[in-house]
Amino acid sequence: MDKVKYIWMNGTMTPWDDAKVHVLTHTLHYGNGAIEGTKAYKTVDGRCAIFKLQEHTQRLLNSAKMTLLDVSYSMEELNNAQIKLLQENELFEGAYIRPLVYLGYGVMGLYHKDAPVEVSISAWEWGAYLGEEGLKRGIRLKISSMTRTPNTSGMGKAKAVANYLNSQMAKFEAVEAGYDEALLLDDQGYIAEASGACFFMIRDGILISPPNDNSLESITQNTIIDLAQDMGIEVRRRRITREEIYIAEEAFLTGTAAEVTPIREVDARIIGSGSRGEITEKLQSAYFDVVAGKNPDYIKYLTYIN
Repeated sequence: MDKVKYIWMNGTMTPWDDAKVHVLTHTLHYGNGAIEGTKAYKTVDGRCAIFKLQEHTQRLLNSAKMTLLDVSYSMEELNNAQIKLLQENELFEGAYIRPLVYLGYGVMGLYHKDAPVEVSISAWEWGAYLGEEGLKRGIRLKISSMTRTPNTSGMGKAKAVANYLNSQMAKFEAVEAGYDEALLLDDQGYIAEASGACFFMIRDGILISPPNDNSLESITQNTIIDLAQDMGIEVRRRRITREEIYIAEEAFLTGTAAEVTPIREVDARIIGSGSRGEITEKLQSAYFDVVAGKNPDYIKYLTYIN
């Protein structure tokens, strides 16, 4: 990760190396925090724009509310902070943005009511999360031995810090086994999501994605569904079994970091032709057109910073 000048911390532009917390920071010990992942792109006219800033900031505030974190900043203040952060750091070629709501220093023990709620926003240049080669050729997935944390055992709809231990362990297992990414089942044996992305597959020309019963409500997933419908591609939201994936014509992952990443193999089964499929490529191209400001119908989702 390359350093930039500043990290926004509780309303102040703080030099990168000075953005520190105490070792007794509550979230560090007990895992209650809310995060977001937002991305800015250089657009076709040479300017830089954040994609779906409003939606990402709203999800951050929703996650904080779910996990009983009382954020003292408004939606407008947080949006403006992200814009200003990119401007101050001169990240005009694009950037990944990581807002974080966390419990700071001052209280220990599980009851967190009196712990101070802190907010930071970081940004840096970050390329393709699963590699440029993965965007073209596709990646290899392993279905994890661990299930996605069920809604009965946590705040599954919150983009919460603690939820990512499950994802981290699944990702580690997959990579150590020689794969690129993990795919998690829910507690009933149906596909939930990847370690940090949503799953799509194509069967009989129909685009299928699991419901968000036991997964994060994804902003990128919704964008892809909208684009597919624009193209006249039939979309179905239903449960998916692992066996169905093995015989799918195409499959791909979506997410702010993953963008639209094709899947070429799952559990040693080649998916389709073993490379990026035709429908996947069309949706991938359409998505990159949207974030680059090339699709006038989606310009409303871009927040220009210069």
